[in-house]
Amino acid sequence: MTQGTPVPDLQPARIDPIRAGLLCRCPNCGKGPLFSGFLEVVKQCRVCGFDFTRLNTGDGAAVFVMQIAGAPVVFGALLVQIAYNPPIWAMLLVALPLVAGLSLGLMRPGKGVMIALQMRNRSERH
Repeated sequence: MTQGTPVPDLQPARIDPIRAGLLCRCPNCGKGPLFSGFLEVVKQCRVCGFDFTRLNTGDGAAVFVMQIAGAPVVFGALLVQIAYNPPIWAMLLVALPLVAGLSLGLMRPGKGVMIALQMRNRSERH
């Protein structure tokens, strides 16, 4: 830590956590990017200096994304299978890319929402 650089304390999110997560922005200021890679959270916000190293969502977002992406695809495939009885290769040709695309598309916003909610609820303080 350098002299003169204040370290911000964990505080409740200043903007709506759902909006911050969907935009993949810092939940503290709403301006800085939340991710440095696909799912790698920045260590510190470039705009407000918030320290994200004390937050940990683990695989929580993945559990929700699997359920959100999997349920409509599985039930849709079941409905199509019962109604039209297409060959299994056709079902796989449609269902697998659909569930993969939904999962990848929802993972960053899902993790962003989990981080923002963790900040808002202060669950990381002991």
